[in-house]
Amino acid sequence: MKGLRLYIPPFAPDQSGATGVLSMLCGLIVILDAGGCAGNVCGFDEPRWFDSRSAIFSAGLRDMDAILGRDDRLVEKIKKACDKIHAKFIAVIGTPVPAVIGTDYRAVGRMLEKQTGLHVIMIDTDGTGLYDEGEKKAFLALSDLLFRKDEIAEKEKKSVGVLGITPLNFNKDFSPALLEKISQSLKAGKEACELRLIGTGEESFYSDPVSRILVASPSGLAAAKKLKKKYDIPYEIYFDPSWILDKDALAGLVKEIRPERILVVHQQFAALAIRDFLSTLTDAGIDVGSFFGMEKSLMREGDLHFKEEDDWVKAAGSSYDLILADEFLKRASRHFEGRWFDLPHFALS
Repeated sequence: MKGLRLYIPPFAPDQSGATGVLSMLCGLIVILDAGGCAGNVCGFDEPRWFDSRSAIFSAGLRDMDAILGRDDRLVEKIKKACDKIHAKFIAVIGTPVPAVIGTDYRAVGRMLEKQTGLHVIMIDTDGTGLYDEGEKKAFLALSDLLFRKDEIAEKEKKSVGVLGITPLNFNKDFSPALLEKISQSLKAGKEACELRLIGTGEESFYSDPVSRILVASPSGLAAAKKLKKKYDIPYEIYFDPSWILDKDALAGLVKEIRPERILVVHQQFAALAIRDFLSTLTDAGIDVGSFFGMEKSLMREGDLHFKEEDDWVKAAGSSYDLILADEFLKRASRHFEGRWFDLPHFALS
């Protein structure tokens, strides 16, 4: 049944994804809600919130403000916050409330820029999409700020930007040690280059533009394609499985059970990288699945896009010998009789 969940918990929504991309960039982030959505972001979906230098606020919309569309009050609130907080930019992130009342994001953005003198990013998330949709919109919005053609033309082509490195694409333990591990693996075997994990710190937002892009999740692909078309910046998809799993442990398990069919479930680019790694260990048939966006051109026959819980229950009950997925999916896998390898995905669990 469409939308019915009996076992699997709700996934991180689009406004959480958008916030995750912007939350480390020293901006003023406003969740356009009455308080509940901002609480969900700060309490559950953004593990860096307590250490972030960005300020995340709820717009605190009251019933009559929403009903009457009092955008001037929203602008006034944000302006007062800007007077007290030194922010590099303003981001206003949508929720179901502005979606229902038809908020004019462009008009609100122009009003804010006029009143504050800061650049304003308006992201029209509506709370009904999943986190990767919100990340996609945020990366697209950032692409207009991060890259300027005149500077790109003058810069030596050694800087590399990485899109898609966010907690919701990994796991809750999104520590500086993990970011350092990612950076070292990206630099390994390559000539010295400036590496920017876009969206993970202030320096990634305000340093020089990049001349090449690596895309670590489907949420960053649209921005990479836009920049390729607009500025001819080349991009490639890249994800190292060691960022999210113990390769030796997985290799040992595969050697022990000698599976004939394997299912890997995560965001698509991570799952594809894990499939490539597994292919070096076994001749088993390996399918990739995800509840989130799947780039059709990268899908093989047998790959799965789960839209409902029922889709997952059916897939888990088929003849897989090994499933790599977040342990929360076990709740809906009671007919699965093979081995399980935990593959945490924060947006899911």
